[in-house]
Amino acid sequence: MDLFNAIIQVLDSTIRLSVPLLLACLAGLYSERAGIFDIGLEGKMLVGAFAGAAAASVFHSAYLGLGMAILISVAFALIHGFASITHRGNQIVSGVAINFIAAGSTIMLGQAWFQQGGRTPALASDERFGAVVWPGADALRGVPILGPIYSELISGHSVLVYIAFLAVPFTWWVLFRTRFGLRMRAVGENPAAVDTAGISVAWLRYRALICTGVLTGIAGAYLSMVQNGGFVKDMTAGKGYIALAALIFAKWKPVNAMFACLLFGFLDALSIRLQGTPLPLIGKVPVQLMQALPYILTVILLAGFIGKAIPPRAGGVPYVKER
Repeated sequence: MDLFNAIIQVLDSTIRLSVPLLLACLAGLYSERAGIFDIGLEGKMLVGAFAGAAAASVFHSAYLGLGMAILISVAFALIHGFASITHRGNQIVSGVAINFIAAGSTIMLGQAWFQQGGRTPALASDERFGAVVWPGADALRGVPILGPIYSELISGHSVLVYIAFLAVPFTWWVLFRTRFGLRMRAVGENPAAVDTAGISVAWLRYRALICTGVLTGIAGAYLSMVQNGGFVKDMTAGKGYIALAALIFAKWKPVNAMFACLLFGFLDALSIRLQGTPLPLIGKVPVQLMQALPYILTVILLAGFIGKAIPPRAGGVPYVKER
């Protein structure tokens, strides 16, 4: 039973740790399916985390914090669109610039507003998103097997966790069952054909980036208002880049993206669980190596061990309308 409880704890941590990756991965899916390569996921998550924690601390409302996180993240997404769509700038350069601006501005504003070294004040319980306890979870907690699964894995998560996993079928439906999704996928493959049909390529791509901003804003809010209870410097810690790797691993498909992010979350949870624990035949593994496991997997996947991953053909290429 101890082994079963340990497995449940690892899986519970897997779900919690995979949420920001999943939201950022789905965010990247919208932009890249529309032909906009978005390396600025990291920066948009970071400004969302700061804006959410700052607004929640000032207005004492978790939902106002979430709304501000989404608003600021969408604003940064539109800046990326203004540079790469309207002015046809280099999408990589624009994304990197957003990451740099986000990293510097959050620290500067945090210090100017709160005088805590770039941090925001610790959030109170009503300024964070608490756990949602499902009906009967406490009563079933003592039931073998089913009790821990229901009370720990299904119940007891923040509302943002459920939003993240519900976003997977919703994104699949949008991409493959709606007119907007069909046009978005078309503009990522052949924007000239979409333009010939009388549909605005720029407006489609801007709408895709708005979707990206909404999801990265929620991801950032989850980091600062659920996981940490406040904003700290560089708290995204490369999660935006890992989300990009997961997106490539998933071959730009929403359901595959969910499983890829769960894999990264599992490795992260496992590395935390096994820190300082001697392993059979190996002994005690250095903490630094366990912490590096998700990043090592990222390098392995990007090195080409996932098979051929073909991105949208128009991805990263500014569209110039033919006259």
